[in-house]
Amino acid sequence: MASVKMPQLGESITEGTISKWLKQPGDQVKKYEGLVEVITDKVNAEVPAPLAGVLKEIKVKEGTTVTVGTEIAVIEEAVAATPAPGRASAQPPSVSAEREAPRESPSPGEDRGRASDESRTRLSPAVRALIEQHRISDAELSAIHGSGIGGRISKKDVEDYVAKRAQPAAANGEQRQRGAEAAPRPAAVPATPGTPVPLSPMRRAIASNMVRSKQTIPHAWTVAEVDMTNVVRFRQQARDSFKQREGIDLTFVPIIVKAVVEGLKAVPILNASWSDDGVVPHKEINIGVAVSVEDGLIVPVIHQADRMSIAGLAKVTDDLAKRARAGALTIPDVQGATFTVNNPGTFGTILSYSIIAPPQAGILAMDAIVKRPVVVEGDAIAIRSMMNLCLSFDHRVLDGVSAARFLQGVRRWLEGFSEQVPLY
Repeated sequence: MASVKMPQLGESITEGTISKWLKQPGDQVKKYEGLVEVITDKVNAEVPAPLAGVLKEIKVKEGTTVTVGTEIAVIEEAVAATPAPGRASAQPPSVSAEREAPRESPSPGEDRGRASDESRTRLSPAVRALIEQHRISDAELSAIHGSGIGGRISKKDVEDYVAKRAQPAAANGEQRQRGAEAAPRPAAVPATPGTPVPLSPMRRAIASNMVRSKQTIPHAWTVAEVDMTNVVRFRQQARDSFKQREGIDLTFVPIIVKAVVEGLKAVPILNASWSDDGVVPHKEINIGVAVSVEDGLIVPVIHQADRMSIAGLAKVTDDLAKRARAGALTIPDVQGATFTVNNPGTFGTILSYSIIAPPQAGILAMDAIVKRPVVVEGDAIAIRSMMNLCLSFDHRVLDGVSAARFLQGVRRWLEGFSEQVPLY
């Protein structure tokens, strides 16, 4: 018998909630086949079986939250056939089975219909909720094209289908408006005065991590005012041609991320983590970018951001944000961040202080860009596009001097922005 334990689905994750068992006791399971869906504050993950065999027992029921390392199931390992007496097996049968296993997974474009049919039984909790909300029948479900891995249906696939279904058969001037009105909105959380609103697994996990961060990390913060006029002018000039070439909008986020990368190169102590044995510097610069979703916040990671251009950062950021909102992120997508960028300014905030995500040493909040009068050279007053950047940092890892040096480096890079800064 082999024990299956709750895996750690990220550096700062300490617990997870069993969302749905994809196998039941007595079912045959293959190595790396989906066994159970787990919800954390960062991702809805499908956890694979660690070995082939028979699922003998489920230890944790659906809807239960347990800590990392808790036994959640027991698998009876598959028994290899005994080789005939006197004959040595060239290699263990288990190795042969593993080599043959990939043949059962269709290659890209091959047996797509079969992959899609099988994937429909592994819908994420968010997708199942949308299907129930809009009363989509099994017949309708079979007509939805899954854009996920192996044809798996995402939230966006369902939302697109619902929007199209609501449109009248005859095309007219009201078709676009009706389709937009039919797009599903987040379900309102029932709020009766004096009655607690049940916590979702994501909200519970976020709360736990934030409390742990404030209890264990001595937070300090500093703010810099940045003149973004040159960046705003550049974006206005480049955004139309960029969208024609790449099919996505050029936002301020990848430009800020690029400035952060340059700042971390100059002050590498911020690209580090605290441990009881000392400060651990990181070789790679992996930037987490906070993305708001229906029931919380997810922070997918731009890995090796220091190797990317602004255009490359824009494409990766756009892809991660779309997949985060569609519930299609994978475990690697939310692992390995060494520093985080938060963008509350998209909601109009002008000064925000963010809580650090352990074990990182810092997080930068970018607020709204606001036009206002500023004193410039020669004591003249000009209208400039101004933005506040707030850096929260772990005072165990670095002191205020290093934090200020990093923030001022980011400010100078942004204020010195010009057309000579390469987009690609």
